Amino acid sequence: MAHAAPSSKRLISYDIAEWAAKLRYEDLSPAAIQSAKLFWFDSIGCALGGSQQEDAQILLKHHREMGSGSGAATAFVSGFKTNPVDAAFLNGHMIRAMDYNDIYWKSDPCHPSDLIAGPLALCEAYGLGGRELILATVIAYEIEMRLCEFGLPGVREYGWHHATLSAFAAPIACGRVLDLTPAQLVAAMGISASRTFTPGAVTAGKLTNMKNTVDPWAGRMGAESALLARHGFSGPEHIIDGKEGLFAVFAHVQYKGKPAAFDAGLLTRDLPHCPKCHYRIIDCGMKSFPIEALSHAPLTAMMKTIKDNGIKAAEVAEIKVEVIARAADILGDPHKYRPDSKETADHSLPYCMAVGLVDGMVTPLQFKEERVLDKSLIPIMDKVKVVANEEFEALFPKFQPSRVTITTTAGKSFATRVDVPKGDPRDPMTEDEISVKFNALGGEIVGVDQCDRLRACIMSIEKARDFSELFALTTARHRTAVHA
Repeated sequence: MAHAAPSSKRLISYDIAEWAAKLRYEDLSPAAIQSAKLFWFDSIGCALGGSQQEDAQILLKHHREMGSGSGAATAFVSGFKTNPVDAAFLNGHMIRAMDYNDIYWKSDPCHPSDLIAGPLALCEAYGLGGRELILATVIAYEIEMRLCEFGLPGVREYGWHHATLSAFAAPIACGRVLDLTPAQLVAAMGISASRTFTPGAVTAGKLTNMKNTVDPWAGRMGAESALLARHGFSGPEHIIDGKEGLFAVFAHVQYKGKPAAFDAGLLTRDLPHCPKCHYRIIDCGMKSFPIEALSHAPLTAMMKTIKDNGIKAAEVAEIKVEVIARAADILGDPHKYRPDSKETADHSLPYCMAVGLVDGMVTPLQFKEERVLDKSLIPIMDKVKVVANEEFEALFPKFQPSRVTITTTAGKSFATRVDVPKGDPRDPMTEDEISVKFNALGGEIVGVDQCDRLRACIMSIEKARDFSELFALTTARHRTAVHA
């Protein structure tokens, strides 16, 4: 029986793998190294706060019941010892749990810090230091951010979640920590991505605990897949651009009458390799509010309008919110007008605008169960009208335009437009601003003085030979802070 000759086509997975395998800490730019440290500072603050979320506590309880309790890797806050795969998942979920960590949104959204707990767990387990962690962090951001740029228009528009793409980036970052060969990195990507295609249902309509779990799960798969590949386990090298890989699967999907498409070259074009090169990590943003990314510009616009014009909640008749179409779809669908969980509330423009108007702030306190379920907010939410603006659509993703028009009961209207929210690389959060956020999230967990020591530890992490100090400082002083 005749067999078809194997294809001689150069597969994209090899180009990515060879770049990652060759890259060294010395090749990174000073700006990339500084950004990696700042994102770790922000991420660990998010993890300290995230550890108190109910879903994070359920996961910790579950893993304790699974029989862990000893191992070479550590979970934040609880100090729970386990294997690096479980630690990657627990810590990655804590970073993500409040939806307060970093954000990059081009064709697709992504939160690259969802993936960096895997490299940290492997560094701790295998006795590696800060330079290895920074290198893996920069690699995670580079590949993840390219993946969310190369879709035309993006997998979110086809009904898939960006964790689908994270599964391609996570094993590369984890595999680099383990010093895998290019062939092993290709296998790790194939193992991970074969297992982690995620439908958009997790962020559509009524949201559940899985909204903040699917991307950390991709990070977990990255760690496990890299460890498997290290021992010789194989995965499909053609997972991106070969037979029945990513491109082939999405080629069957139609969007506005056209088949799905990808700019394949964007994944590997001009991959950085020297200190003078441009690394994408410096283009990623941070969140100044613990809410979905596209809510930041309208909330900023509303808060500015209220402050500049001295508007009181009782004086508001209507809040018209003009945003891009995907923001209206994600954040303004009918269920978002009656959120019944933190997960739905932080993805609800009506809720965020209403609680911001009434409370004068939007912080983690506004997403406690009793506030989310407060029926006094319902009449305020019903005053919020979310409208898709076609003019704004043409400006995205370079800008995240939003216009908020508040009409008062006296018939006066006040409008404010915001194109670049605070935390965007064009208006970045400084180290001191991150510190305020960090202390607000971690002060009650580890103490303010320990937060200050954590800042010093993280911002000099490239000098660390191990992570014993980091995990000691991220462990709660009183175990009562961890209800599991």
